[in-house]
Amino acid sequence: MIFVKNTEFNTGVAIYGDYMDFENLYDALHAVVGDEEEFVNYESARMRVLAVCYDLRHALMGDREIEFVDNGMDEEQKKRLAVLAPDKNVYLKIYVLWPEMLFVVMALNELLKLYAKKLAKTRYSMDLFIENKVIWDSSVVQVRMLQAAVADCLKETVPDNTFARMLNVMNGKYVFFDRYITQYIDLLNHRFIGMNSEKRLKNISSIAKRIAEQGQEYRDLEVQLRDEAGKRSCDINDLQLALDFPEEIEW
Repeated sequence: MIFVKNTEFNTGVAIYGDYMDFENLYDALHAVVGDEEEFVNYESARMRVLAVCYDLRHALMGDREIEFVDNGMDEEQKKRLAVLAPDKNVYLKIYVLWPEMLFVVMALNELLKLYAKKLAKTRYSMDLFIENKVIWDSSVVQVRMLQAAVADCLKETVPDNTFARMLNVMNGKYVFFDRYITQYIDLLNHRFIGMNSEKRLKNISSIAKRIAEQGQEYRDLEVQLRDEAGKRSCDINDLQLALDFPEEIEW
């Protein structure tokens, strides 16, 4: 089962799961975000989700960390079952920066709706997620489990009142990610890494608010990038900010 923990220095989250957990989540995320140019207005959000998939795939290939997790098989149970068995399971582990993870979790709300519409083949359902072709869809379930695991992690990381506010902000009716300027997430990631551990912890909720509300800083960056894309005659998603990220992150 997928579970998520805040990292030691509050830099981001560690996502844990066994081989099958990661494989199922990888497949589910790929299914939900659709094919290239399928959800054109959400291409930038789609690429951020696929970046998480990239780490999941590398974990499955043995290129990321592992951790041994208690499986409840103590000596008494081994005797009762008359088996020789390990008392720990091998879990794979990947890291995601907090601003990145918060964006992905929020963007997945909209990507799930688009995926559900595709499955149900309707635009007019009162609740797409109870449609027969959607309600038991395994990809929807897997993605919701990831979102729930991140929510559980947040609940354990920030004060209760802060957690309640974050839920309202992140799942607000007017939170939209179509044509989102995801270079803003790069800016937030870079800024977050530069904070000390205590300041990171205090800023998790404000980061979520900035991502969701797309305030003046976001709008100013959007204007600058659109102007630059016009000058270069390129797609705005092809532009990158000149940010110096460390080669090694202290998680």
